[in-house]
Amino acid sequence: MRHSTSLETLHVEGAWVSIGTFDGVHCGHQHLIHHLVEGSRAVGAPSAVITFYPHPVTVLQRLTEPLILTNPQERAVLLGRLGVDEVITLTFTPELAAQSADLFVLELVESLGMKHLVVGPDFVLGRRRAGDLPALQRMGERYGFTVDVVEPIVEYLEVVSSSRIRKAMAEGNLVEANRMLRRMVSIPGVVVHGDGRGKGLGFPTANLALEPDRLLPANGVYAAWAWLDNEVHRAVVNIGLRPTFEYTPTQPRLEAHLLDYSGSLYGRRIRLEFDSRIRPEQRFPSKEALIAQIHQDITTAREVLIHVPQTPDLPA
Repeated sequence: MRHSTSLETLHVEGAWVSIGTFDGVHCGHQHLIHHLVEGSRAVGAPSAVITFYPHPVTVLQRLTEPLILTNPQERAVLLGRLGVDEVITLTFTPELAAQSADLFVLELVESLGMKHLVVGPDFVLGRRRAGDLPALQRMGERYGFTVDVVEPIVEYLEVVSSSRIRKAMAEGNLVEANRMLRRMVSIPGVVVHGDGRGKGLGFPTANLALEPDRLLPANGVYAAWAWLDNEVHRAVVNIGLRPTFEYTPTQPRLEAHLLDYSGSLYGRRIRLEFDSRIRPEQRFPSKEALIAQIHQDITTAREVLIHVPQTPDLPA
């Protein structure tokens, strides 16, 4: 798989193409990409996926949300594992949003030699959303490509979507989010110095510096796997405001206590894979009550994290 950030330097012939944000590369995305890859391979053609960063909604509506489930590098890795040959992550800007659908499609024809476009039933592109399916089919007749529509995956009477996954994460429902992703919710970060409070309690924690636009699960305590390169450890992860110690509003923190691990983690990159939520965040009446609960959380995590993963879902 080749990951590019521009169409200008690409010279591909006869590509089968799909276009979308593909945040999370969830099971609905996977279904569409399997269709793309299998079809392209059947005729000996390359497959290409056009994706965007930052999220188009944040640019078009000048919002800080939705926060991302996956960054561009993670998406490229996941799409590559599905067999995609070319991943092109375009920077989504107001200028790109203002581009006409016809001009954008012509760029795909010129750069990728697009012969087949694979999209979902609600797909649109271009200025004023003019590039709907009938318009794309007319462009295909003009520029020499065909359009294939893949129906979405429906589970529990609802279409699987990145929005549904975000909602599940906001509710702390990692089982639901993981089911739709077909893997565990995954968050990378670099270990930075904290205030040492966890160590003072007897449970040293790795405080992670996170991507500012990364979506976190709801505040609470989680059972998770912590990957250090190719080494995996069971972990208890706390996300939240630490209400037992903090009495004024603060930014949520993510702290991971790696079970059966000793040694310094400062400066190391960790990827956390979240299995399930143990409990919501809560304030304890004393330090002793908090320590007792942490012991219980560790016991619960050991009971939950039975099947050790052989490889991380994504590189650390």
